[in-house]
Amino acid sequence: MSYLPDDMPLPLATPDDAPYWQYCRERKLHIQRCGSCRTFRHPPMPLCAECGSAAIEWTPVSGDGTIFSYTVAYHPTHPALKSAVPYNIAVVMLDDAGDVRLVSNLVDAAPEEMRIGLPVTLTWEPTPDDGYLARFRKRDGDGR
Repeated sequence: MSYLPDDMPLPLATPDDAPYWQYCRERKLHIQRCGSCRTFRHPPMPLCAECGSAAIEWTPVSGDGTIFSYTVAYHPTHPALKSAVPYNIAVVMLDDAGDVRLVSNLVDAAPEEMRIGLPVTLTWEPTPDDGYLARFRKRDGDGR
């Protein structure tokens, strides 16, 4: 079962983030990293904001992180979301990707369970086009 409705439009790949989406199709979380100064960056960009290098590498990361910020939507921002409210939008700080934060959803938390600092881990949600979206679940052992 999908966290958001199946008729929600899927993200469209750009030349910069196409490798990210291809890795997601393979259920692998890879984050772009500068090949010169090794700074992680997301969303993907053609040049490093730290050193200006065009050298790019894609680095696998664990998918573990913590909720950096979040909001709970009670009003649909797209017609396809009408039946999904309330839903959360979570900003996840990845544990092993520098300062990278992914915008996603926490699929197993009620609105009142959301909190900054909540440990989370990656889960893959199938999409209607045979791909996958990176979503998150509460990490085992949180205890709250």
